[in-house]
Amino acid sequence: MKNRNVKFAVVGVAVVAAGFARLSQPSVVAAPNSQSAAKSTGVKKEKIVKVVRTEAQWKKLLTAAQFDVLRQEGTERAFTGDYHPRKETGVYNCAACGLSLYRSETQFDSGTGWPSFWKPIAGHVQETTDADGSRTEVKCARCDGHLGHVFTDGPKPTGLRYCMNAVAMKFVADKKTPAKK
Repeated sequence: MKNRNVKFAVVGVAVVAAGFARLSQPSVVAAPNSQSAAKSTGVKKEKIVKVVRTEAQWKKLLTAAQFDVLRQEGTERAFTGDYHPRKETGVYNCAACGLSLYRSETQFDSGTGWPSFWKPIAGHVQETTDADGSRTEVKCARCDGHLGHVFTDGPKPTGLRYCMNAVAMKFVADKKTPAKK
């Protein structure tokens, strides 16, 4: 009987240790893939798989400013971030998980002090009404990171202004194709 109890104790410790080891790795949850934007945006079609991490894991991965905006729904001060409209083409990715969010061709200068876009990459952002019901929040479809808000005072063709926190994104320039000989 004594050996049997020891075996159960060892198995129990192994199960608990495995559980703790999994905490250090992000959990991924499959999410339904919405319509692809590959043809219209030039962004490769990708299945969006949810990234789930603990708040402690996010704190280790992100800067203090990124954590404040992406995980605690903070807002950076206007005119303090990068990403004023660029001349180079590329993609703005989520700073937390790397999901492509906006093409540079949809960016415009709104005069607000935050990067603004008239259209996200289809299916790569989620929109929900803020708790007070006054604004529409925009979150990353993969990691649920807070990006900013969307307003109805944008330019044609959508009339929308996706007003994003620069610290919540990373710009990746398109690779230049070598000149043909």
